[in-house]
Amino acid sequence: MNKVQAWILPVGPEKQPPPGELQLGTVSLPEPEPTEALVEPLLVGWEGNCYHAVQRRPLDVCRARGESQIVVGNSGVVRVLRPPRSGNVDNLREGDVCMVQANCKPDRFGYGMNGGAFGYDAPGTVGLLAKRTNIHGTCLVPLPPETRHSPEQWAAFSIRYVTAYANWRVAYGTWRLQVTEEDQASPYVWGWGGGTTFAQLTLARHHGAEAAIITSRESRMVLAKSHGLVAVDRREFPDIAFDEQHAKEPGYVERYRESERTFLRLVRETTDGMGVSIFVDYLGATTLRATLKSLAREGVVTTAGWREGLRTTFVRAIECIERHQHIHTHYARRSEVLEAVDFAERRDWAPPLEAIGEPWTYESVPNLVRTYAVGDLDTYFPLIRVND
Repeated sequence: MNKVQAWILPVGPEKQPPPGELQLGTVSLPEPEPTEALVEPLLVGWEGNCYHAVQRRPLDVCRARGESQIVVGNSGVVRVLRPPRSGNVDNLREGDVCMVQANCKPDRFGYGMNGGAFGYDAPGTVGLLAKRTNIHGTCLVPLPPETRHSPEQWAAFSIRYVTAYANWRVAYGTWRLQVTEEDQASPYVWGWGGGTTFAQLTLARHHGAEAAIITSRESRMVLAKSHGLVAVDRREFPDIAFDEQHAKEPGYVERYRESERTFLRLVRETTDGMGVSIFVDYLGATTLRATLKSLAREGVVTTAGWREGLRTTFVRAIECIERHQHIHTHYARRSEVLEAVDFAERRDWAPPLEAIGEPWTYESVPNLVRTYAVGDLDTYFPLIRVND
């Protein structure tokens, strides 16, 4: 056993645990299994799953893993210190720089399962916010030789862009099963703003779509426009998030309906009156009502996450009659990761450097956690520099 420095999340109280706090300490790292590599994280992404873990919502991940403490972090770029002794499918060598793919316990078809995300809910894994860790060799993807993209871009690509690529394959393929190219040459694709949504909408642009992102930040509107997206200002419909629990409050429903009317009018104007072909909605419960009303017939609503709620409600009969398709994916299988990396390198599809910003220092992680929790980050892709 070796002791390594790490940011540690302790288990919370058994009943109604409050949000946790990361604590700087040391953890014991066992000798790598034959199929594992010993690596040192270089740049690590602060992801939505990290946020969920610290907030202990929807569950206390430590308790779900049966552990008293965990180390989170499952996206980024690492350096190989000791390659796997067996099953080294990529011929990894000491010193290789690799992107991490977090699907460490796939099902029989290669897709990630509940309890199978490295550095999150997979028991026994030590996440990338440790100075060193062990990781299965198949979770490492060597960066392309002489890559056109920086380590920062690949670190930001690791979860959000891979998720976007895998989800887009299913969503676009499903839409095309009902709407042929003769019916409609290219889709109208919309999304509620976020890093994975930005990735997916710029990917849609590579496939000829007309794509629009909804955001309330001026800097993100500028970024969107500079990358070929329509920027829709969410401040024009400020009460578009609908929560059933507040429906009886005076004026609540009226304010929502006014925002909904504005939102749907903008959708009609931007989609030539047809409605949205594919709507990327990683928020969930509060936005689904408006999302579904904005869809065209044969439209698709697609997601791979649940930022604002685990449960959603819709009228099944309406969705059937409108032939709306609801797509749910979760990250990707390794073959899709490799496809995404290849596509990114060939087509220059990667997080823009101007959208990443300066990585946070290892010591400033608690400040990043607090800033992310209150929604005060300007970047879509917050990174932490763990080792040089």
